[in-house]
Amino acid sequence: MLLLRNRLFTLSSLPSLTQHAKNHFPLTFSFNYSTREPPNRNPSGHVSASKTSKPPPLSDVARFVRTVLFVPPGVDPDKVTEEIILPGSNIVVGPYAGHSQIKEVEFVKSSGRAKDCPRDDRPEFAILGRSNVGKSSLINVLARKKEVALTSKKPGKTQLINHFLVNKSWYLVDLPGYGFAKAPDSARMDWSSFTKGYFLNRETLVAVLLLIDASVPPQKIDLDCANWLGRNNIPMTLVFTKCDKMKGGKRTRPDENIKNFQELMRQNYREHPAWIMTSSVTGLGRDELLLHMSQLRNYWDQ
Repeated sequence: MLLLRNRLFTLSSLPSLTQHAKNHFPLTFSFNYSTREPPNRNPSGHVSASKTSKPPPLSDVARFVRTVLFVPPGVDPDKVTEEIILPGSNIVVGPYAGHSQIKEVEFVKSSGRAKDCPRDDRPEFAILGRSNVGKSSLINVLARKKEVALTSKKPGKTQLINHFLVNKSWYLVDLPGYGFAKAPDSARMDWSSFTKGYFLNRETLVAVLLLIDASVPPQKIDLDCANWLGRNNIPMTLVFTKCDKMKGGKRTRPDENIKNFQELMRQNYREHPAWIMTSSVTGLGRDELLLHMSQLRNYWDQ
């Protein structure tokens, strides 16, 4: 256990290269701010964790594990070992992890308003980030099809909610990017009234994949977005993109930028959200991210 504790201290300080899952997901992160009660996102009758019997007190080791790692349902924090932590992440693999490969992707529709999105019970993951963070590239890598999401050289172009049906069973949702000052006025999106409305009212949303550019130092707009999601009890996974690149005069490394971003996140989070390192160029983190999504989806859909 001492070895694991030392390993977790390393994870919490230097990223290793190693939920809005309805309101019943038992392991959402803890935000230090007081939050309002979230809207009812449990229309299917699933039992909410808040209504089940109170869990027993956590041991010191278990509390430490949950502070640093994302521990999914069905995993005893006292029994977490390094072998079940996904490489390049703080994500523990649990019993709900299952089939994760994408065999078929179908574009369904683009919606100008949240209420126009597909109306069915399929779970979905929303992909969010700054306009030049690589959202379309990530979708292409996950699906291994360059034509699935149209990658634009003009960030800020996508201004619709785009639904992609995966394996005829769940959705990837490409949301408009935010924070690109050079987008023309006619194409700029009112993030407050448009995307936020989707988050607050989408009952089938399992989790937000918040993409963070690891090739640059932490950006205030990304931290603000993460904090808004936390205040509204919307589980997320931080997906660090471009982990193969270095930018800027000081040539800061992606792992250094990730470490700095996590240190800023800890100012508001008692328990760190799930995070993972990825690269659309090398494929880093692809299979691991899909496996993580499978365990969230399978628990949501039970």
